[in-house]
Amino acid sequence: MAIDTTTQTSPAADTAAPGIPRLSTRDKLVLFVLCAAQFMVALDFSVLNVALPDLGRDLGMNTSALQWAVTAFALPSGGFLLLFGRVGDLFGRRRLFLAGLALFGAASLLSTLAWDPASFLAGRALQGLGAAAIVPTGMSLLTTTFPEGPARDRALGISGTLLSLGFTVGMVAGGTLTDTFGWRSTMALLTLFALIVLPLAPGLLPESRTPDRPRLDVPGAVTVTTGLLSLIYALSTAADHGFGRPDVLAALAAGLLLLAAFVLVESRSAAPLVSLPMLRRRTVAWGNIGGLVTFSMMSTIVFVLTLYLQEILGLSAFETGLVFGFQGVLSVVAGTLAPKVIGRLGARRTLVGSLAGQGALTASLLLLNTHVWSAWLATAAVALASMCHLGAIISYGVTVTSGVPDAEQGLATGLVTSTQQVGITVGIPLLGVLATTSGDLLNGVHTVIALDAAIVLGAALLTGLGLRRSRA
Repeated sequence: MAIDTTTQTSPAADTAAPGIPRLSTRDKLVLFVLCAAQFMVALDFSVLNVALPDLGRDLGMNTSALQWAVTAFALPSGGFLLLFGRVGDLFGRRRLFLAGLALFGAASLLSTLAWDPASFLAGRALQGLGAAAIVPTGMSLLTTTFPEGPARDRALGISGTLLSLGFTVGMVAGGTLTDTFGWRSTMALLTLFALIVLPLAPGLLPESRTPDRPRLDVPGAVTVTTGLLSLIYALSTAADHGFGRPDVLAALAAGLLLLAAFVLVESRSAAPLVSLPMLRRRTVAWGNIGGLVTFSMMSTIVFVLTLYLQEILGLSAFETGLVFGFQGVLSVVAGTLAPKVIGRLGARRTLVGSLAGQGALTASLLLLNTHVWSAWLATAAVALASMCHLGAIISYGVTVTSGVPDAEQGLATGLVTSTQQVGITVGIPLLGVLATTSGDLLNGVHTVIALDAAIVLGAALLTGLGLRRSRA
């Protein structure tokens, strides 16, 4: 039974922590397993990108078909997150986490050995399904293993750092592996990760589930899963072909209608998949809005800067990867500092300040031009913006999950992880397409940067006001 916690707030989200506690050896091992799995999934989002041309030539996939290498993973990984988060709550998070790891590893091996486009895309889709089980259950296991307060803040800090670092490392490693060993080595790397993590997990992770075991909300599961699948398909396809195609428009309309139906179903369900009272909790609502904006807008900046550095400044794929390598280094620094900042300022202030910093640094990219020195500006600005981005990731996770009972942690973390996946998916189609379809690429890049910065700064203002009312 859902508890109405609309006005409830947690002191951990606002007050300073007395200190960052030491983790025991077992805690460190549990954190390693959970974070390694999250890192592996984040790596999968980017490691294949620079390998797509080689992959297409090897398997006989034309340029228009290559987008399915990404979409085949994004559809199930984003579409099934909420469902699997709730299934883990009801039937065992550890059990579903292990099943997801096993499926992800087997699917990565299938993608490595793929003999034609169909076998490769099947492997990618199964990877996405495994990721949809790993991400929400892994986050739930983390938040239920580490108690609310400094210990959880530190664990979320490490997890958030590795999530961002995995995306960045994937971009650098993808080019290096493809040039050295071929595109199949990118999928083999994911197989290796699964083989390392899977044997360690059973003996370390405790089982965790909701004690009362209510019935699964099947109508809610069907509407939200099909709605998210339709929406992610529409946005992913629009990134390459625009919004004018009939299938894109139909999928977009269907996705919005199904998500509206999901809200109606949940308002009448005795055991809802998503607790509407939880969504009315301002920390959950505004925290997720902040998370959606920071993920979607940062992924957009990475996309347009990749185009800018290679198409306008003429950098190679390896040199472009090095630019984003600095982003990864400062992300690690930010992940170390963020829990301390949250302990001193509170998660709400950290979230708002991080969004404001990300927006301001993004705006500085409007100074980019055709001169070589712009590469240094891009390197510095995106690296510093990533520090703010990491602060926003960690503080929004703390904001959303603070004060939520353990029995509903799967619901809360399912929302957190859905926000991550949807944010990564929607940013590029919504704004990045303005750069790719512009007659003047530099003008298109500037347009995207300006809109991106305005959205992030607007979100900082609105989130600050919303969370301030929550605190009152």
